Amino acid sequence: MDLPLSVIAIILVALAFDFSNGFHDAANSIATVVSTRVLSPRLAVMWAAFFNFAAFLVFGVHVAKTIGKGVVDPAIVSPPIILAAVLGALCWNMITWWVGLPTSSSHALIGGLAGAALVAAGPHSVMVGGLVKISQFIVLAPLIGLGAGYLTMLAVMWGFRRASPRGVDGLFRRLQLVSAAAYSLGHGGNDAQKTMGIITALLYSTGHLSGPFHVPMWVVLISHGAIAAGTMFGGWRIVKTMGMNITKLKPVGGFCAETAGAITLFAATAAGIPVSTTHTITGAIVGVGVSSTGRLSAVKWGVAGRIVWAWVLTMPAAAIIAAVAWYVAHALGMR
Repeated sequence: MDLPLSVIAIILVALAFDFSNGFHDAANSIATVVSTRVLSPRLAVMWAAFFNFAAFLVFGVHVAKTIGKGVVDPAIVSPPIILAAVLGALCWNMITWWVGLPTSSSHALIGGLAGAALVAAGPHSVMVGGLVKISQFIVLAPLIGLGAGYLTMLAVMWGFRRASPRGVDGLFRRLQLVSAAAYSLGHGGNDAQKTMGIITALLYSTGHLSGPFHVPMWVVLISHGAIAAGTMFGGWRIVKTMGMNITKLKPVGGFCAETAGAITLFAATAAGIPVSTTHTITGAIVGVGVSSTGRLSAVKWGVAGRIVWAWVLTMPAAAIIAAVAWYVAHALGMR
C-alpha cells in the first residue's frame, strides 16, 4: 500500500497515542502484581507487554469497528479530524500522567474524535446512540469491576477459609502471575483496537481502503506493538496511585482484582464495547478491598474521588483540546 507522507505522519501520531496508552495504562496491568511484590517492576512490565501484544491472537476487531464507524459519521471523517482527535487524546494522556491520575485513554480518544467532528461538521456528525452506549460504561465498567472483584474475593475467602494464611499467600503469589497475564491480555485486546479503529478510519477516508469495514493485519500488528512498547516503559506515577493509594492488597487480593478485571474486559471486547481498563481495574480493586475487610473504610475514598473526577472530565477535556487542534490544522490549510 503506497501511502502519502501526510497519512504516514498521522499514523505515526496515532501510534504515539497508542504508545502513551500502554505507558499510561501500564499501571492497570501491573499495579497489583507490583504492590503485592509478586514481581519486580521490571519483570512486571515485561510480563504485561508480552500479553498486550499476544492479544491479537485471541480477540477479533469488534472494538475497532465501533471506534471506526460507531462514534462519528464515517462520511465526514477526514485526515484533519483524525489528527485532531488523536492529538486531543494524546495531550490529555500526558497531562493526567504528569499529575498521576489513572484516567481512560479510551474515553480520551472517543472524546477527541467527537470534539473534532463537532467543530468540523456540526452536531449531526456525531452518532449519539454510539456515544451514549460508550458513555454508559464510564459508570457501568467500574461497577461491574467492583461487583466482580467483591464476589471473586468473597468466593476465594470462603473456599480457602480453612487454609493457613502462609499457604494461601504462597499459592496466590503463583496464581497472580496467571491473573496478571489474563488482565494484560484483556487490556491489549480492548485498548489496542481503539488505535486500529482510528487508523483504519483514516485509511478509508483517504481512499486507501474500500468495501466493508475491515482492519488490515499490518494495522493490527503495529497497534499491538505500540501499546506493548508503551507498557514496557510503564507509568510509575500511576502505578503508585493504583497499586498502593486506593487500598492495601495482598497476593490473594491482587489475584481477585485482576481476575475480575480480566473477565469484565473479555466480555466487553467480545461485545465490541470500548471500555476503560482504568475504570474496570479501579472498581475491581475497590470491590476486593471492601470484600476482604468488610469495611468501606478500607478504601481511601479521597483518592478514589480524585480518580472519579478525572473520569468525568476526560471526554470533554479531550474534546476541547481536539477542537482547538482541528482549528489549528484548518488554519494551516490541512484538508
